[in-house]
Amino acid sequence: MLNMSEYEQAMKPGYFDRWNAEEQTRIDNDIEKNRKADGRFRIPGIPAGTEVKVEQTSHDFVFGAQIFNFDQLGSPEANSRYRALYGELFNSATIAFYWQPFEPEEGKCRFSPGEKDGEAFWNACPDPKMQPHWRRPAPDAVVKFCREKGIRCHGHPLIWGSSVWHYPRFILEKLPKTILVQMLTDVRCGSNIMKQGDALAEQCPEFVEYLEKKFDERIRVLAEHYGNQIQSWDVCNESAYDVTAGNFRPGAKICLGYQGRPMPADYTFRAFQTAQKAFPPEVRLNINDWHLKPNYLKQVKDLLARGCKIDILGAQMHLFEPQMCLDIADGISDLQSPGQVRKTMSMLAEAGLPIHLSEITITAPNNDERGQAIQAVIARNLYRLWFSLKPMMGITWWNVVDDCGAPGEPSVSGLFSRNMEPKPVYHALEDLINREWKTRTAVKAGKNGSVEFRGFRGRYRLAWENRTGKEETVEVILH
Repeated sequence: MLNMSEYEQAMKPGYFDRWNAEEQTRIDNDIEKNRKADGRFRIPGIPAGTEVKVEQTSHDFVFGAQIFNFDQLGSPEANSRYRALYGELFNSATIAFYWQPFEPEEGKCRFSPGEKDGEAFWNACPDPKMQPHWRRPAPDAVVKFCREKGIRCHGHPLIWGSSVWHYPRFILEKLPKTILVQMLTDVRCGSNIMKQGDALAEQCPEFVEYLEKKFDERIRVLAEHYGNQIQSWDVCNESAYDVTAGNFRPGAKICLGYQGRPMPADYTFRAFQTAQKAFPPEVRLNINDWHLKPNYLKQVKDLLARGCKIDILGAQMHLFEPQMCLDIADGISDLQSPGQVRKTMSMLAEAGLPIHLSEITITAPNNDERGQAIQAVIARNLYRLWFSLKPMMGITWWNVVDDCGAPGEPSVSGLFSRNMEPKPVYHALEDLINREWKTRTAVKAGKNGSVEFRGFRGRYRLAWENRTGKEETVEVILH
């Protein structure tokens, strides 16, 4: 395994002009200031001067990944290694709730695993990518696994306008046949009925009523089934573009989503209003987007002003194209440079919400030795920068395993090869999360059993020997 100084030889001088020593010092100082706290605890009866070992057992900060390939990797060995990551490296899992594969027929939700969800099915499947539920495991089994291991669960998403990944076909089938045919075949600008929302609403008032009912029902069904078992949800995914495109219009009865699908009017507002009534108050409601522009901030502020409960602002960062990472490494691109990242996150922080880097993709160009080194260096520096920023509450890597992304996503952006061999980027993140950013120290107890230390926020195990030489322990939380 190469060390980081060897990885860095893959980068050109221009890269280090941006990620220079001054920038690294600033990151270190901000991590110390924003991610650590002073702990003061009292252990009754412990004599002054007793050595107390301080070991961090978990982070407050979210280090997550999506868990879309649960039991789907083709062998018991690969599946076992994949499962182990949740707990070893990741403390949070994003669980797939894409509407169409979750409810392939109206009213028939895939909560529980069926015959085609088990490990045996996927191990024998010759072409898993051709299965409609590839990357879409039945969620009850995933939630149970995460809860047993103490992994935070994040549901993704409740409402999304995507015609490819989310929007259920059974809703479209409720449209009159003549309109459905026109919608799917006539895409000339201005003549497609789906660009004339008011006309559609006038012609199909029953459909508008049905649409509103199904969107509300979708949220309530999941809230009733899971309650507080899932700690947070992306209530609305990638809706900011509809704001930019002018798809939300006052007085409209229907909204056309960015991929041309009919949505309830003002659907982001409606979704949050429904979710905050349906879910227990401790469940955190997120908005999530890739469109990290001022209109996204404007949308979030508007929803907050109108009484929506938005607990976390989700922000995606995808370096999908290999050339993006090559240009960054060669020092000819400012993309995701410290200056650009700080500017974007400072803008989003104006909403006054914690920020979740909810979907992270960093590609290994060509997946050769240099490409994998580039991926590791970019990831390490970006994670350090993101971790240092005060509004940040978590970072979630997207495709954990190579060649397991959705069509169109890069096949070489995983932390592991397809047969679950770790890539350099895995070692880079593991070193940060489990070594550099975990506090392990020893201190002497003071008067009255006082124990003081400075460490990263999270749970700790304090251990010491009593007068008989027997080890005693106590669990504490440092916020």
